[in-house]
Amino acid sequence: MNPRQRAWLLGLLLSSRVPLVAAHDFWLQPSEYWVNPDALTALTLQVGHGPFRQRSPIPARRITQFQAIDSNGAVVDLREQLRLGQSEEDGDFRLKQPGTYVLVLQTDDRAQSHLPYIRFNDYLNVEGLTPALEQRTRLHRMDADGSERYSRCAKSIVQVGPPGAGSQGRVSKAIGLPLEIVPDANPYDTPRPANLPVHIIYAGRALAGALVKLTDLENDAAPFEVHLTDHEGRASFTMPNSGTWLLNVIWTKVLPSSDEADFETVFSSLSFGFPSGHT
Repeated sequence: MNPRQRAWLLGLLLSSRVPLVAAHDFWLQPSEYWVNPDALTALTLQVGHGPFRQRSPIPARRITQFQAIDSNGAVVDLREQLRLGQSEEDGDFRLKQPGTYVLVLQTDDRAQSHLPYIRFNDYLNVEGLTPALEQRTRLHRMDADGSERYSRCAKSIVQVGPPGAGSQGRVSKAIGLPLEIVPDANPYDTPRPANLPVHIIYAGRALAGALVKLTDLENDAAPFEVHLTDHEGRASFTMPNSGTWLLNVIWTKVLPSSDEADFETVFSSLSFGFPSGHT
């Protein structure tokens, strides 16, 4: 994406009449992303950005999986570690072996959103949801209220022990989520790459034309960088050096007219971060 396109996208995000929370941006937020082996680490489930950011009120019955995948692909089930809605945390995890892990949380698709047409159209434009925009335009339904059924997929990269302890290759492999952000470089690699390339997979295939946002979670009122995926589903971002960060993407598909909702949408995120003082 050239600078003019990037500026246009950022301007659209900032000027939208849709509150950022309406986009349901959702992610895993460990208290620390770099932890010692066997350390008990708290986490929360977060939703929204800027003044709309809050702990997610999602009920436990909607979470279909919560697990950690180690560097060899072994899965650690963490469902029993969830304690949603506690005063300070939504759960914790303990990972014993050194290496880079991917935490994964997925929900069902039973949640629904219904919006008046102005807000719905703004939301579709801001998030770049072209399947819905094209269908509504083709059927002359841009002045009709909109509805969607949606689910969420969240990944988080956690380093156990120092970087380089254990294999880190699992970070760059897809794990089969309905919509997935797959980094082509591990942000914890040493030396750190200058760029953070990612590819987006939807329903098992590369997703072109998706709007991917990189947000500094310590200054999260607006995205830090925004890119559209190319024909191979790829985009590249500036590699962060410190702080806590979120990549997120949204995609949708048209549902049959017999369905109670118009579209089925998936919200996907990938969070990662660095220790305090790390550069």
